[in-house]
Amino acid sequence: MNSETMNAKRRNERLVRTACVSGRPIGQTLPVQRSHAWSHSLAQLILKAAVLVLPLFMSGSLIDVAGQSRASRKTVKHASICGNPKVACKTAATFQPNDLPFRVPENSVIFDTELFYSVILKSVGAKDDNCETFVPETERLAAQALFPERKVFSSRCADVENLFYTNTDPTFRIMAVYGGTTLAEANRALAAVKATGKFPGAYLRRMRTGFNGT
Repeated sequence: MNSETMNAKRRNERLVRTACVSGRPIGQTLPVQRSHAWSHSLAQLILKAAVLVLPLFMSGSLIDVAGQSRASRKTVKHASICGNPKVACKTAATFQPNDLPFRVPENSVIFDTELFYSVILKSVGAKDDNCETFVPETERLAAQALFPERKVFSSRCADVENLFYTNTDPTFRIMAVYGGTTLAEANRALAAVKATGKFPGAYLRRMRTGFNGT
C-alpha cells in the first residue's frame, strides 16, 4: 500500500471517529453558536438601555417645551383696563385725566393692553399730527358725567407722554367711552349712549391702548 493510500485511509478513520462522537453525519459542520449568542446578548443590552434612557430624554424635552411655552406667554401678556372711574386703578403707571388707564405691575415689561371695545362719541381732524388739536377737556368731562361708571377718554398726538389707540385714524382725535371686553357688553354700552340722544353718530370700535415709544 503506497503512502497516498495510507493518508486517505487515516483521514477516513478520523472522520468516522468524529461522527461517532458528535452524532452528526460525516461532512456536516458544527454551527457557530457562540457568535450568535453574543450578538443576541448585545441586542438585548441596547434595547434595555433605550428603554431606560428614552423616558428621561422625553421628560427633559417636555419640561423644556413647557418652559418655552411659559416664557412665550409672559412676553405676550397684555394689561387689563381700568374701565370704571369709580374704582381705584391699581397700577404702577401714571395716567392723565383724559387717558384710559390700565393695570401695570411693578417692574413690568407690558407695553399695551388687552383688546377692548369703545363707543366712539366724537372725532376731530388733526392734520400733520397737530398736538394742539383734540376734543376739549370740557366736553370730555360733560360726557363723563353722563356715564359715571364707564371711563370717557380722549386721544392726543403721538407724543411719548401720551397713549396710543390702535384701529383708529391717526389724522383724527377721538373721544370715546369704554365699552368692555365683550361684544355683548359693548352693545349695551352703545345702546346707553344712543339713549341720551346726544351722540347720534356713535359707533363701536375694537382696539388696544398703550404708551407711545414703547
